Amino acid sequence: MASDARRRGNWYRRRRLLVGWGFVSPFLAVFALVFLAPIAYALYLSLFRDRLVGGNSFVGLDNYRQAMADPHFWSALGRVSLFLAVQVPVMLALALLAALALDSGRLHGAGFFRIAIFLPYAVPAVVATLMWGFMYGSRFGLVGNLDDALGISLPDPLSPELVLASIGNIVTWEFVGYNMLIIYSALRVVPASLYEAAELDGAGPVRVVTAIKLPAVRGALVVATVFSVIGSFQLFNEPAILQSLAPNAITTYFTPNTYAYSLSFSGRQHNYSAAVAIVMGLVTIVIAYLVQLRGLRTEGSR
Repeated sequence: MASDARRRGNWYRRRRLLVGWGFVSPFLAVFALVFLAPIAYALYLSLFRDRLVGGNSFVGLDNYRQAMADPHFWSALGRVSLFLAVQVPVMLALALLAALALDSGRLHGAGFFRIAIFLPYAVPAVVATLMWGFMYGSRFGLVGNLDDALGISLPDPLSPELVLASIGNIVTWEFVGYNMLIIYSALRVVPASLYEAAELDGAGPVRVVTAIKLPAVRGALVVATVFSVIGSFQLFNEPAILQSLAPNAITTYFTPNTYAYSLSFSGRQHNYSAAVAIVMGLVTIVIAYLVQLRGLRTEGSR
């Protein structure tokens, strides 16, 4: 009797396990096809090199050694690192201010402003870049019209000195609403009892923000920061589209992604391009992990 019950129990457990694997197997198949397989193929490509004599031959880690000594790669990496260090804090600060304003209860038309701030995220990056690129034009668009109307010469947003800031403006416009929604969602789950206790203690609005709201959104800020770090190192659409408008400011190695793209599709160096992409992937993983680890330590020390 006991052995029959055990067998039935084992059968039911195996059945539940098979049912679970059946539900997740479509996702695992797609994940392996569109994520794991391209990474494996890129790793394979990065270990070979096309030679004039001998064709495609195994070179081991030579492509990675070349990337480590490539000044174009380091220039591109330094550029996106500067972009990350300046643009991400500005964007997250604006998103935090917008989320706090929406959650304050003192903003009239909060629903309208929430949709209005989030709406740029719904605009495709290509469309947003083309729109801003038209406005940036010194011979046409907004900047050119202002020059003609006011009789002045405004700084060219697509000049080599300002083009990175101009791209940062586009990315900030696109993603402030997305990050605002992440932070605002964290604010909405703060227990009302905390606000009631703060009111009984006589805490003012500033004290409520610093003592209740900011600690409550630390986890959301970590998530938004990790996403922003990954997005910054993947910067491609905006400089690639603006390159035709500012060819002297945006080079083929403006960012690591544009460099890898140029190597592969213009220079026909598929193997070296794969190595550059793998290196950038590892750099992104390390930086994102350090940011997440720092955020978790901050959460744990509260």
